[in-house]
Amino acid sequence: MQLGSAIFALLGSGERDVECRINRKLRTIPATGPTSTADAGTWLSAFWLAVICRDQDRMTQLSEIPLDRLRSPEGSYDQYIYHWVDTLQSWWLRRPDLADKIIATIEASDPTVARIAPQDLLQAVLYPPINLFYHYVRNDRDGFAAALADALKLHKTYWTLNEDRAKDIDGSIALGPLAITCLAYDAEFPLDIQSDYLPKHLLQRTWLGEFPT
Repeated sequence: MQLGSAIFALLGSGERDVECRINRKLRTIPATGPTSTADAGTWLSAFWLAVICRDQDRMTQLSEIPLDRLRSPEGSYDQYIYHWVDTLQSWWLRRPDLADKIIATIEASDPTVARIAPQDLLQAVLYPPINLFYHYVRNDRDGFAAALADALKLHKTYWTLNEDRAKDIDGSIALGPLAITCLAYDAEFPLDIQSDYLPKHLLQRTWLGEFPT
């Protein structure tokens, strides 16, 4: 979370150096201008980590980054990802037209529309957090439980398909579903599902405040 947030703190700092706490120490990171890693995909990961850590200040800082600054060269991402970032920023900052933005995200992430992301990655990893968020903001608790079960099943299927994926650390935690489930947990949704992909202490904020952030 600290590293991800630092990338975007630099993006919003102009030409000023940024002081960030990383691995228990305050560090000064020199301003180098925009970097290729500060894009919409990295933003999503940084936002999920901030949600999981319940760091509302970082969620706000990330949500205030203009969407245009996160755009990559054409062909890097499907357009749905920018709708998705816009949806999450609008939700957290209470901007208008959230429902329309969620619908635009869902429509743009349809496999018949999205062409850049591999179809199995889109359907098993990238889309499930969108579906979970849809049920969360509608307070559809029964629908959320079913969507979460599906998301975890799809995550496991994707990350255990072959030996290379099974060894990839990215599959050890269902990052997007975990973040949305943290929101649902804090909103007292009934969550009966237990999974190694949703680490208990992260979900139930058992370690919250244990380390300086």
